[in-house]
Amino acid sequence: MAAKRSAGLLIHRHSSGFPEVLLVHPGGPFWARKDDGAWSIPKGLVEDGKDELAAANREVLEEIGTAVGGDFRWLGEYKQPGGKRVLAWCVESAIEIDADRIVSNTFQMEWPPKSGRQQEFPEVDRAGWFDLDTAAQKILNGQKPMLDDLRSMIG
Repeated sequence: MAAKRSAGLLIHRHSSGFPEVLLVHPGGPFWARKDDGAWSIPKGLVEDGKDELAAANREVLEEIGTAVGGDFRWLGEYKQPGGKRVLAWCVESAIEIDADRIVSNTFQMEWPPKSGRQQEFPEVDRAGWFDLDTAAQKILNGQKPMLDDLRSMIG
């Protein structure tokens, strides 16, 4: 069986002359108390035969509630510790994204476990703009190379 693939965008901007990236924190009870090493680029699964960049854009819209425009540049394909592959593009956002005002899709799961109760949680419970050094502390280990590649690409 082929490894699962996700597609996402590493959205960046320049603030006070320094690059910042937009990261999202996963919603739900498993991630509620995790911070460093828990954040991600907005991303999601890609079905076989589907356009990966279109999937990345769809996931951004679903996770932060905003469509992002700009010059999408291929960043790379990154193998994650669990085997999943993440296809990533970088884009300097053509619009101002207010990280405090994101609107995320939701999902349902049984919580607490074995309770028989379904609860609804946001896919993403918060977002933030981070300089590259802080982002390296916040982002999942398997996604850290994306920050290095972005740093090389934008100088």
